Amino acid sequence: MFSIGSALFTGWACAVAMCDWRRRSIPNALVLAGAACALALAAARLSPFETPPGAGLIGLGAGFAALLPFWLLGMMGAADVKTFAVLGAWCGPHALLGVWVAASLCAALHALLLFARRRTTVALDELSTGMTLAERRRNSTPYGALLAVAALCHLALHAAGVPS
Repeated sequence: MFSIGSALFTGWACAVAMCDWRRRSIPNALVLAGAACALALAAARLSPFETPPGAGLIGLGAGFAALLPFWLLGMMGAADVKTFAVLGAWCGPHALLGVWVAASLCAALHALLLFARRRTTVALDELSTGMTLAERRRNSTPYGALLAVAALCHLALHAAGVPS
């Protein structure tokens, strides 16, 4: 069943995916808007994932804590961590593992495709030198976008009645 909560989540997730895919950046205002909507809809019992308010808060913290070490190690951007936290608020903590696995599998495939493209166009020893910021961004995986798409798939499965 499509509801106002589903429409808001879908719009937010699509905006996240488009921003990250195009610019490899997710504006903080978009992250904050997503968190506010997720928690407000949970409080009003209008969450598209039927997430209760307490579970939304736990999901927010769990999503942040789960990916924070990867940011601290320089393996991903802060926006990816914040996006996953907001997805925890939307979906609840029980859905985070599935969303993370799906996004990570897609990220691995994307990284393999990037590697194959680089091997055919540029020698590997040239990759680390002389790359501009725009080139580095173009040659990175938009993990926030993949998280958002995985969560959209989770919403579709939830709407179809598939248990998570």
